[in-house]
Amino acid sequence: MKRTAYILSLVFVALLSTQSIKKEFVVAGNSEPAITEASASLPLDKIKLPKGFSIKVFAEVDNARSLAISPSGTIFVGNKDEDKVYAIKDTNGDGVADKKWVIAKGLNMPNGVAFRNGDLYVAEISRIHKFSNIESKLDNPGKSEIIYDKYPTDAHHGWKYIAFGPDGKLYVPVGAPCNICESKNPVYASITRMNPDGTGMEVFANGIRNSVGFTWHPKSKDMWFTDNGRDMLGDDMPPCELNKATKAGLHFGYPYCHGGFIKDEEFGNKRPCSDFVKPAQNLGAHVAPLGLKFYTGQMFPAEYQNNIIVAEHGSWNRTRKSGYKLSLVKVDASGNSTSYTPFATGWLDEAAQKAWGRPVDVLLLPDGSMLVSDDQANVIYRITYAG
Repeated sequence: MKRTAYILSLVFVALLSTQSIKKEFVVAGNSEPAITEASASLPLDKIKLPKGFSIKVFAEVDNARSLAISPSGTIFVGNKDEDKVYAIKDTNGDGVADKKWVIAKGLNMPNGVAFRNGDLYVAEISRIHKFSNIESKLDNPGKSEIIYDKYPTDAHHGWKYIAFGPDGKLYVPVGAPCNICESKNPVYASITRMNPDGTGMEVFANGIRNSVGFTWHPKSKDMWFTDNGRDMLGDDMPPCELNKATKAGLHFGYPYCHGGFIKDEEFGNKRPCSDFVKPAQNLGAHVAPLGLKFYTGQMFPAEYQNNIIVAEHGSWNRTRKSGYKLSLVKVDASGNSTSYTPFATGWLDEAAQKAWGRPVDVLLLPDGSMLVSDDQANVIYRITYAG
């Protein structure tokens, strides 16, 4: 009996040990670990940053696109090529996310996410969802409320970046349904805005081929937005654009004028370039600029304060690839761009002309570090500065 009891006690201890080991890898509720071994082989050493900066993987998210953050630090992530919206969180404050939830699935290019007063807003191609009090039900978000469903259904440039402006309105772009065309419906090639409940939708700005990122100057509150230039004019034309909207009702040139001075070969004779607002900064041709943010944190050196970091997703139809990097656009006290230089490079192997990653969006964390989503490497990076 003593021997039997001893053997049973060993089995019991072994079971307890197994359970304790398992608990180290179990995440409560319907969440899952935000990092596995999937990203371990990414060549982060190839990414070149200014001296004092470093980069590491913050979370693994398939086709990670647009980013939004709540005041408590929950980060929401949209998709374009997948059908899901995610939430991730660094619950222990070690600078790496440890929990990940699927908030919604089965959606049509849910690229855009925005957070306001406890509610998560998600943009599909033709409609806007609202998940109320989302952080209280991450394990079981339930059904969303559709606050607007009258946007065009075109998939071409139909995915949307969304954000709330200083005026409390939700801004939503509508890309041109083509490479180059003149649309009778003024909602195309525009940025629109609406009230948080979906009422009062109006066109805020026109002549914008395809904006997939905008932000507001921390002092002037002017909107700054990226615009992807048209294709099929050659390797070096036209430039992609960084634009500034100082008020509603402005026109930024598409499809008549590109880069502030290039008359379109098909539509350029209809209206002169002098009719339109010139870009605040012309970017590289075909670099596909997407997300951007003014740096307002306290971690990076003072030279970055109130300047813009732009994610350049990278070209698809250029003889030699361009983009695949983060760029720094410096803005002076008067709100004018003064320079456009690389900030982070290395996702593109220049010699082989192959890219292993594509930056999409940028987001500042409360500690002043910066997140960058990558829809090809399926991760979100965290960039820090240690001096």
